[in-house]
Amino acid sequence: MSERTEIPRLRRVPTQARSRARVQRLLDAAEELLAAEGAEALTTTRVAEEAGVSVGSLYQYLPDKGAIVEALARRYLAEFEQLMDQLEHEIRRDPEAWTDPVGRLIDAFSERYRQRPGYRALWFGRDLSDELRAADRENKLALAQGVRRIAVSLGIARDDAYLRVAARAGVLVTDSILQEAFRSDPSGDPALIEEAKRILRLYLAEVVRHYSA
Repeated sequence: MSERTEIPRLRRVPTQARSRARVQRLLDAAEELLAAEGAEALTTTRVAEEAGVSVGSLYQYLPDKGAIVEALARRYLAEFEQLMDQLEHEIRRDPEAWTDPVGRLIDAFSERYRQRPGYRALWFGRDLSDELRAADRENKLALAQGVRRIAVSLGIARDDAYLRVAARAGVLVTDSILQEAFRSDPSGDPALIEEAKRILRLYLAEVVRHYSA
């Protein structure tokens, strides 16, 4: 398990399968509460009740609300990194299917937002804690790194300083539009999603021209 995907701030690191399963059950319960009621519901008492464990058992691993929120954020971050890995594998297997990389990426992100209402509740809220702001920045940087790797794999860019800026800018623009698309519609406003694709395709054309000049 990488440093990024480790559950942070644990008072006790689970080593046995039963303990690891208990931590995952706690996080599953926290995610259900987050999706149903928002981050305000993530108190240690509510999460313990939802998971069917004692508060004392929860305290062994997740000492407070901040640790619960950060652990969920890390879980979502790991899932998005896995998604980027899957997309890169698709490119290696069938690069000809990637004639529209912007469309493939935005569709993949949009589908993940649909599947993870807890993710939307965590990052699309208007009042982010310091912990969430830090996790949000790390999430966007990880996604930008994935976009860079995909661009290089497709042979449309070199992994240089310009691509690092361009990939980060693309992720920030996409994230901003998708936030609005999913705030107004749990399935994602299709018109906004299509507009995001149009904007990013134009931007990608500029990036390609930069490398062909």
